[in-house]
Amino acid sequence: MSRTRLLIIGLLLTAAPLHAAVAGTLSVVGPDRWVHVAYVYDGDTFRTDDGTRVRLLGINAPEVAHHDAPGQPLGEKASLRLRALIGGREVRLQTDAVRHDVYGRLLAHVYRRDGTWIDGELVSEGLAHVYIFPPNFRHAAALLKDEDTARAQKLGIWAVPRFQVLTAAEVTRSHVGQFRVIEGRIDHVAKNGLGFRMGRLHVSIPRAYRRYFPGRLNLAAGSHVRVRGVLRLSDRGWLYLALHSPFELSKIISP
Repeated sequence: MSRTRLLIIGLLLTAAPLHAAVAGTLSVVGPDRWVHVAYVYDGDTFRTDDGTRVRLLGINAPEVAHHDAPGQPLGEKASLRLRALIGGREVRLQTDAVRHDVYGRLLAHVYRRDGTWIDGELVSEGLAHVYIFPPNFRHAAALLKDEDTARAQKLGIWAVPRFQVLTAAEVTRSHVGQFRVIEGRIDHVAKNGLGFRMGRLHVSIPRAYRRYFPGRLNLAAGSHVRVRGVLRLSDRGWLYLALHSPFELSKIISP
């Protein structure tokens, strides 16, 4: 993919209005704050001295083993790397529009005093993939760029079959429940322009998330695209992937 270009569909159409609309309808992002890291749980979660649990924003590291669930490839390595980067240090937390997840963890981009952006560092090293969920779009484009570079160099998780990019033709029910990056050519576009099919994979935007898109996706049959997200089975038994933000869909442009 070294001689192709990726264009995020939402940004290609109307990036500025999209972000302006989001900013105008949500609470103001609070000020950054410094904290001391007391304990690192895994590759994307830690606890501060005051007991606050922090989840690194915009990324997802491979899981470590816990309870009866086995760990994912490189889960321990990602955990050790985060511990080496921030363990026992003071770090700056930068939040976005939504400050907490459903588990009560504070969502934040994390920075060291030397300016190292920890979220981007883990993605650049291939020890985490980008995981953008609206309306927290801060730094999404930068993270995706770092991920593209790590993937092209086959760093970390991108050298492991569990995380490597799938073609639409390779997707099967065995992948259901997994977060995957998938490429393929569009066979059919929905009449409303908000969904399409690539082989056996159906892709669409759930109604609740359409406000984050600038309208129709402006795609046609034959377009080569990359999508990212968790694979599901629809009520009709279709292999299905829901798009929650424009950052989960890119159009691949050949030179």
